[in-house]
Amino acid sequence: MSDYSCDVLIIGSGQAGNPLAQAMADAGRKVILVEEAQLGGSCVNYGCVPTKMLLASATRAHEIREAAELGIEAEGGPRVDMPAVIGRKDKLLAKSRRNIAKVMGPPEHPNITLLRGHASFEAPHKVQVQAGAHGEVHHVEAKQVFINVGTHAAVPDVPGLADTNYFTTSTLLDYEEVPEHLLILGGGYIGLEYGQMFRRFGSKVTIIENGGSVLEHEDDDVCDFLQKHLTDEYGMEFIMHAKTTHVSQDADGRYTLAMHTRNGERRVHGTHLLVATGRKPNSDKLGLEEAGIKLDEKGYITVNTQLETNVADHYALGDVHGGPQFTHLSYDDFRVVRDNLLRDGHRSAKQRPLPYTVFTTPQLGRVGLSETQAQDAGVKYRVTTMDTRKVARAQHTGQTAGFWKVLVDEDDKIIRAAILSEEGGEIMTMLQVAMMGNLRYQQLQDMVIAHPLWAEGLNNVWKGLE
Repeated sequence: MSDYSCDVLIIGSGQAGNPLAQAMADAGRKVILVEEAQLGGSCVNYGCVPTKMLLASATRAHEIREAAELGIEAEGGPRVDMPAVIGRKDKLLAKSRRNIAKVMGPPEHPNITLLRGHASFEAPHKVQVQAGAHGEVHHVEAKQVFINVGTHAAVPDVPGLADTNYFTTSTLLDYEEVPEHLLILGGGYIGLEYGQMFRRFGSKVTIIENGGSVLEHEDDDVCDFLQKHLTDEYGMEFIMHAKTTHVSQDADGRYTLAMHTRNGERRVHGTHLLVATGRKPNSDKLGLEEAGIKLDEKGYITVNTQLETNVADHYALGDVHGGPQFTHLSYDDFRVVRDNLLRDGHRSAKQRPLPYTVFTTPQLGRVGLSETQAQDAGVKYRVTTMDTRKVARAQHTGQTAGFWKVLVDEDDKIIRAAILSEEGGEIMTMLQVAMMGNLRYQQLQDMVIAHPLWAEGLNNVWKGLE
């Protein structure tokens, strides 16, 4: 048993916690960083980094299969070596963790002490850290506490599910086989990314969605196009308005899902099952009641616009305080806290744009109000759309699926973009920069853009407004 005291205690080594530890240490604060699992948080270990690495492998396999369309013969097609795919991912993750460990303590940051173990509050400013079930116990007293513990996969309460060997979006990243037939519960962003990825690896894929559309937060035209494209071009199956009522797994490992649909009862069979039905906050085992920290009805820590909890000198950063769960927002949480505490700033976590990208093909880049939100808010707008096939670069590469959609207000300023296209996220970011610069759409329409870039479409997308 050992006791520590510090100026700053950070619970969780995620995309907000790590840079905050370094910033506080550089400012002369004595920092203790606690991590129960792997350094790096969700992004490094089971989020952005590993999923995009596997997506890259799946995309290469798909491109080889489709090479004949560009006049390249690849007889026999690709052979997917999943152990090699997973090994490549694991190698980079291990390197990332080592690099994080190097800077979380001496000699680079002598003011940081890294403690491994599970943190739980004993009092508002006192935390116990235990390394494993029977490991060493540390007691930490801190002036300021920052909670950055993230979320975990939410598993629905479906009869029989708990008795099966289902995958979550974390555990499937380590599976060294290509599923013969992958069933996916959930048609959200993650379900679609994983579905297309494993379809490209060679799996048959069926997505079961309780609602009436995929990507429930997007406009209908985006949802309808993407679902139809994944069905027609990739052969993915979607079962919509489906409430799963029972899950079973036989002696050979095969799954049977019973469900109630609008067309009556149905059963679907598959070799593997992925549960992608959302996330839950890692707030339930921190002893937050001992600190008096309030939670909302879903278990997320409640915070104000400066990310302060209801307890003085206690903050929550990243996914654990609810709202959109993106790495870039978690990192911006760090900047909000850093600027307000170390730079005499007045930054708010509410006064910021919400850009994001869904890494399907075509890619969806989104920023600003959806058309539905604009209508609900009574915002006056005009909308323009353009088929991706009208972009010269799309014609050259054969990547023509999708459309570009932009909303402008009464002053011709951009208020929303949904770019469903190859490089959709990059194009969306250019529009985000224009939004931040308060540019009128005519300035992009008349801008000289190098030919033949994807961005050249920004000269032409506005024709629907003329």
